[in-house]
Amino acid sequence: MSTVAPGGLQALPADLPPRGPARRLSDLLYTRRGLLLTALLAPPLLWFGVIYLGSLFTLLANAFFGLDDFTGQVVREFTLDNFKALADPANLDVARRTVTMALAVTFTCVVLAFPVAYTMARHASGAQKAALYILVMLPLWSSYLVRLYAWKLLMAKEGAISWAAAELHLGWLLDALLSLPTVGGSSLSFSTIGTFIVFVYMWLPFMILPLQAAIERIPGSYIEASSDLGAHPRTTFWQVVFPLALPGIAAGSIFTFSLTLGDYIIPQVIGDSTLYIGQVVYRQQGVAGNLPFAAAFSLVPIIVVGLYLWIAKRMGAFDAL
Repeated sequence: MSTVAPGGLQALPADLPPRGPARRLSDLLYTRRGLLLTALLAPPLLWFGVIYLGSLFTLLANAFFGLDDFTGQVVREFTLDNFKALADPANLDVARRTVTMALAVTFTCVVLAFPVAYTMARHASGAQKAALYILVMLPLWSSYLVRLYAWKLLMAKEGAISWAAAELHLGWLLDALLSLPTVGGSSLSFSTIGTFIVFVYMWLPFMILPLQAAIERIPGSYIEASSDLGAHPRTTFWQVVFPLALPGIAAGSIFTFSLTLGDYIIPQVIGDSTLYIGQVVYRQQGVAGNLPFAAAFSLVPIIVVGLYLWIAKRMGAFDAL
């Protein structure tokens, strides 16, 4: 029952109902914020630790197993033969070619992304800035495979690019480009150049966005001070803008480098018979059924990306993510 306090005010009921389990749990989580944080992070961390890392370690454990040449079954006996096979000239050539392509794509994305990112960060505003954002992200709204096969049609021997080159009397330039050793081919869709172009197109938005965010954080007073001190715009760019934009470049390069390093669909659809790491892993696991060697080869991009992430972290890449 309730009581009347002095002054005629209604007091709280004398007999409060007992608190239920839900209320006690709510009070416990409210008073102990660390427990609440643990409860919120436990499901995603459990998924990441058990399902993702568990499956990854299970895959890599197969790298130390062998393959029976007669039955094609995995022999669960410890061996280092798969790692010895990685030192074969053909496999080293695949790794070298893939890393070279990833570096070339990353460098080109930086060169192409910087003017766009700088315009978005320093000169565009309002509707113009929104339009640039839409133009950058518009390709990401369509299917990866749709964009890939659209490029295959564009770069075919009788595709739109060959037609445009012929109409502009630049067919000789395209033929000279395709006649180059190593990177040329019968057409853009069957050449290393075509593979490179599609890689750049696919990953360019992943370079523009973090680079734009990094440039936007550069105080405008720094650029104004450089100009007031009489610095040439070229000097301002290399001495002020570029060093402060390096975290954004490093952050974007994480995407462009790692995505190129592990992709196997683009080289399979666009390009000649040249193999990359992703294709070797796919064929060894899915076609040849050699899971132990595929697992050993998958260590190569993991190690390379790990080293790249370490370098990018030292450049402050994660500050721009």
